Amino acid sequence: MALHLYALLVAVSTAILIFAGGLVTSTGSGLSVPDWPTTYGWFMLTFPLDKMVGGIFYEHTHRLIASVVGLLIVGLAAWLWRSEPRPWVRRLGYVALAAVITQGILGGITVLWFLPDAISIAHAGLAQLVFCLTISIALFTSPGWNRSYSRSGAGIFASERKPLETDRTLRRVAIATTGLTYAQIIVGATMRHTGAGLAIPDFPWAFGHLVPPVWSAAIAIHYAHRVGAVLVTALALATVGHVLYHHRGRIELRRPSLLLLTLLTVQITLGALTVLTGKHYVINSLHVVTGAMVLATSLVLTLRACRPRFAGRDMIAGSATPDPAYAPTVRRAGLAPFGPSTGSGSSRARSRDGKLRASRAGRGTEQTRRPDGAHA
Repeated sequence: MALHLYALLVAVSTAILIFAGGLVTSTGSGLSVPDWPTTYGWFMLTFPLDKMVGGIFYEHTHRLIASVVGLLIVGLAAWLWRSEPRPWVRRLGYVALAAVITQGILGGITVLWFLPDAISIAHAGLAQLVFCLTISIALFTSPGWNRSYSRSGAGIFASERKPLETDRTLRRVAIATTGLTYAQIIVGATMRHTGAGLAIPDFPWAFGHLVPPVWSAAIAIHYAHRVGAVLVTALALATVGHVLYHHRGRIELRRPSLLLLTLLTVQITLGALTVLTGKHYVINSLHVVTGAMVLATSLVLTLRACRPRFAGRDMIAGSATPDPAYAPTVRRAGLAPFGPSTGSGSSRARSRDGKLRASRAGRGTEQTRRPDGAHA
C-alpha cells in the first residue's frame, strides 16, 4: 500500500510538471534562461530567489519541479526493484526512469538549440508518456488491481450483459480511444510549438465556415486538431456507452468512464476558451494538463478493461496463486494471458504436476521403509 501511495505521489507530481511546462510555453519563457543545466551560470538550487522575475520565474520553476520529479522517479524505480515481486512491473519502473532522464536531456537540448520545433514537440510528447508510465505503475500497485477488483461482488459480475473476460469490443474501442487521444495531444503540441494556436481565430466556426475557406500550414494544423477533438469525443462516447450498457455493475470501469466524460467536457470548454481569450496563458496551460488527464483516464479504463488478460501473469504478493477473480473464468473461456491457451501447454503443466506428486510420494515411502540408523 505504501508503494502505491508513493506511485500516486509521483504521478501527481508529473501532472504538476506538465502544467508548469505548459506555463513556460504559454508565456513564451522557453529561452528566458539561455543556459543549461546551469541558470545564468548558477547551480540550479542556488539561484537567488530575488532574480526569479518575469519569464525566468516560469522557466526556472519548471526546472526545479522537473528535478524533483526526476528524483521521485529514481526512488520509485529503486522501490520497485527492492520490493515488487512482478518482473514486468519492475521493468516499467526502469522504463520510467530511462524516459525521465531522456526527457531532461531533451529539455536541455530544447534550450541549447533555441527551441527547434521537432525537439520541442518530442519533449512535450515524451512528457505525456512519462505521465502514463507513472499512472500505470500506480494502477498496477493498487490494492484493487492486485485483488482483481474481486470485492465488487459476484452478483454484480453475474448481472453483466457480456463477461468482461470475453469482451473484445470493449478492449479494442478503449485501446483505440487511448491511442487517438495521444495522437491528438501530439497534434496539439505541434500546433502550440509552431505558433498555430490562433491560426483560426473564431470558435466553433472556422472563419465563419464549417471548413476553412483559405488554407495554410498553420490553418491545416489547427483544423486537424479540431477534427481530432471530434474523433476523440466520438470514440470516448462509444467506450463509455459500451461500459454503461454492458458493465454498469463494475465500479472499476464505471468510475473512470464517468470521469472521462467529465474531463472531456472540461477539455473541450478549455479549448474553446483558449481561442476566444487569445490564448490566455493560464487557460492554455490548463488545457494542456487536462489533456494529459484525459489520456491518463482513458489509459486506466483501457488497462482495467484488459485486466483479465493479466490473470496468469499477476501473482498475488509474489506467490504462485493466480488472480482470484479472473483465473477461473479465463480458463473456462479458453483464454490465456495476452493470448489463447494451447492444449499442449495445459497437458505439459498437468504432466509436471503429476511427476512432482509422484516424486513426493516416493520420498515419503522411502522414509517409512528406512528408520533412523537402519541403513547406511
